[in-house]
Amino acid sequence: MNDEAVPFDDRGLAYGDGLFETVLVRDGQPLLWDEHMARLEEGCHRLGIAFPGHDRLACLPACSGPGLHVLKLIVTRGSGGRGYLPPTDAEPRLRWRSSPFSPRRAHWTDGVRVRLCELRLGHQPRLAGIKHLNRLENVLARQEWSDPDIAEGLLSDSSGRLIEATCMNLFWQYGPRWETPSLARCGVEGTLRAGLLRQCSLHEVDRGSDVLLEADSLWLGNSIQGIWPITSLVDSSGQLLRAWSTASLDRSLQAEAHALLGYPLPA
Repeated sequence: MNDEAVPFDDRGLAYGDGLFETVLVRDGQPLLWDEHMARLEEGCHRLGIAFPGHDRLACLPACSGPGLHVLKLIVTRGSGGRGYLPPTDAEPRLRWRSSPFSPRRAHWTDGVRVRLCELRLGHQPRLAGIKHLNRLENVLARQEWSDPDIAEGLLSDSSGRLIEATCMNLFWQYGPRWETPSLARCGVEGTLRAGLLRQCSLHEVDRGSDVLLEADSLWLGNSIQGIWPITSLVDSSGQLLRAWSTASLDRSLQAEAHALLGYPLPA
């Protein structure tokens, strides 16, 4: 654990000037580590922050010990600068913590209820895909509901295109075709999503929310929780829009995802 106090003038604290990763670790071995490091390195490149280095980061998962853990890494630009202008000689600050973890296994089998969010994501292609520290849109969206039976909220952008859930990526099956929203303008390119794009026939598309009512199945996924089927969708007022049965689901995408994470496929 390396989570000592952050100085008052840290730019990550002051401006969200930094990045983070949350990595699933099993018995000291990180899952989708290459994808996490690629996203972190790309984020550092986009923000102009010095990457901490693969050797420095590679030893951290082993500190988690036996069992399942989530390793959270935070990299900020460090301290200094005048207002928003960063210093030319900034020294990046790395903080990390590993915590025991247990996935929501019932969601793998029974599925989840989700809602449409009222908040719309703004476009900023220079930040699209990376996991930067300024997640205020997601915070505001997550404040829209308090019903514990609603597992997630689905977000569209300012043009009405589907993008993601508040902390998971979105997938759907449309006939024989598997699709996921394009994240060229906004949203987080999840590492599980990256792994599935690499080895599955998964298509990135621009679609509006109408596809949610037409799809044969909807799914949510990330590199920590695995893949959840969506069984019911409600609007922002709680009105049911569509329901799906888990009885005859094509679980091929879930099987691919869980193989990447070492999770079992529901019976």
